[in-house]
Amino acid sequence: MDKSVDSVIRETFNSSNDGRIHFGQVIGNLIGIGVESYCVDYRACRATYYMPCGEILSLDMKAPEVDIAKDFSAAAIKSAILGAQSGEVMYPEFKKLSQEGGCIGYTVWLTGHHVTYYGRNGETHVENFPH
Repeated sequence: MDKSVDSVIRETFNSSNDGRIHFGQVIGNLIGIGVESYCVDYRACRATYYMPCGEILSLDMKAPEVDIAKDFSAAAIKSAILGAQSGEVMYPEFKKLSQEGGCIGYTVWLTGHHVTYYGRNGETHVENFPH
């Protein structure tokens, strides 16, 4: 992977996890360097970024600070999303809220302009974001 692409992914990942940038900035940074999608797995504590050429970059995340709820609540996920979209909820809080809502992970489809959130039993919630 090109060093500049690797650097932008890592800086975006760290800035987001530290609560220094909001979701819109994450999306803008990653689209700007050609990332096709990325997947966050709360249970494996890993975020994986996918390039159109087949290259990937996987980064370790901190373990969840709360237990991931057994029941999936699309309403709780939607509430966390709305807070993040408005810039009021930064990523550290979003992780906590979404995990309390039973989210085990999600995939951000940058080229498809949507995010798919997953529950323990295969439940999903799809959220579109602006182009």
